[in-house]
Amino acid sequence: MNENVKKSQILIVDDTPKNIELLGKVLSDQGYKIIIAENGIQALKVVDKILPDLILLDIMMPEMDGYETCKHLKEKPETSEIPIIFLTARVEIKDIVKGFQMGAVDYVTKPFNIAELRQRVKTHLALKFAKEELKEQVKLREDIDRITQHDLKNPLNAIINLPDFIKMKGKLSDEQKKDLERIKISALQMLGMINRSLDLVKMERGTYELSPDSFDIIKVINKVIEDMAQSINFKKLIIKITLNENNINTKNSFFVLGEELLSYSMLSNLLKNAIEASPPDSTIAILLSSIENNAIIKIYNSGFVPLEIRDRFFEKYVTYGKGKDGNGLGTYSAKLMAEIQNGNISMNSSKEDGTTITISLPIR
Repeated sequence: MNENVKKSQILIVDDTPKNIELLGKVLSDQGYKIIIAENGIQALKVVDKILPDLILLDIMMPEMDGYETCKHLKEKPETSEIPIIFLTARVEIKDIVKGFQMGAVDYVTKPFNIAELRQRVKTHLALKFAKEELKEQVKLREDIDRITQHDLKNPLNAIINLPDFIKMKGKLSDEQKKDLERIKISALQMLGMINRSLDLVKMERGTYELSPDSFDIIKVINKVIEDMAQSINFKKLIIKITLNENNINTKNSFFVLGEELLSYSMLSNLLKNAIEASPPDSTIAILLSSIENNAIIKIYNSGFVPLEIRDRFFEKYVTYGKGKDGNGLGTYSAKLMAEIQNGNISMNSSKEDGTTITISLPIR
């Protein structure tokens, strides 16, 4: 049994001394610390001083019944999260439903089945502490995200600004200027990654606020290709962009509705994935078209997704054959970014036909 569960304090609220005696003995034998209240009014006074981990609450009591006591407990923020198990001789559905509507997590009928009572208490205490641990983990993650974002941004600001300052101070060769520009670009990319990691957490929680605007998706695609030129050239890949069945040049444009930076991150993840999956000397095709009010972007490569992960391709942490170099977040985050922009994403793959990722984004 979890240590927190073992050390739990349980408040028993019942106006029948025999019930209190029985419950107290059964539960104290399990190692729980027992607190007693003989009615609802006394119970409310007890929880003002001691917050129990769980409350066993009799329904039928004089002056203030269990329902009314539960109502008062759920109205106060400091006691609203305490799990309440009703003790009742009533077995009619309407009475049970009423108990759940008041906020109880469970009920135990009288006369008590000792084994059942112990198990229900143990289960709801374990659930309570699991919920609290999850909240702590979420809070810790938020704190780490905030600290990481703040602490990394400060030195990055210096790295971003120093190249321009150095250029102004002295005579530099063209090669040195290019090196400084590469440093600045890399720092800006890292800053974008830090900001995007925090955005990803917001997307997962449904708190990301989209600020859509019309932008040229071809311009974004060309920027992604430019930034990944080293990886593309290393594998001697050809990137072919087609718009409505016509090969395009840099003068063509295709406007979609969404966030430009978000789409850059989404397409970067997907193109990186396509580059890694493509055999050397092959072609990655990017096909753009429109259906009604949606832009359709298809990214094709001649590699294939293994059957064992095909159905989970966009799930979090799913990766294959990358060892420690893969974290399984690329396609997962791309899916979130497509959907947050009111679009969608899908994948088809086979050994014969290769792999095609299809993204749909609104045009207006």
